[in-house]
Amino acid sequence: MTTTAVRALRTAPHRGGDVLNERFRVTPRHGDDPPRTEDACRVGIMRRIAATRLRHCGLEAMHGDVMLIVSELLTNALLHSGTTQISLNITIEDESLRIAVGDGMPGCTELQAADDNAESGRGLALVKSLVQENGGDWGTSDDGATTWCRLNLPTKEGP
Repeated sequence: MTTTAVRALRTAPHRGGDVLNERFRVTPRHGDDPPRTEDACRVGIMRRIAATRLRHCGLEAMHGDVMLIVSELLTNALLHSGTTQISLNITIEDESLRIAVGDGMPGCTELQAADDNAESGRGLALVKSLVQENGGDWGTSDDGATTWCRLNLPTKEGP
């Protein structure tokens, strides 16, 4: 006989506090070397964990946008920081979902124009578009070690 435990999902969205607070170690990149396969796989793992936490909090409606933002911000930290540790924090505060990726490395995250033939360089433009579409904003911490964005939570529908 097999027993399966099923946890009911929230019927109303979670409206405050931590949704996800994770850190993981990576091997620093040097020059143009690609990240180690194990480190690159962590982006997908963190995306799946974030998706599960959103679902648990009743925020399935935000799934697609949040997954793209999480992927882009984590990948940028992995590719461009040279760090040994990356953090992903997702919180609900003041009717918005805040996503923050920290790499502990001072610097400046900036939008850059990618030409038509570039294979990369459009991630932050996507993040900016999604954030604006969701009535939010984005930026970096004063030291540049954390990139964050804020998305408005979906409004309640129905009677």
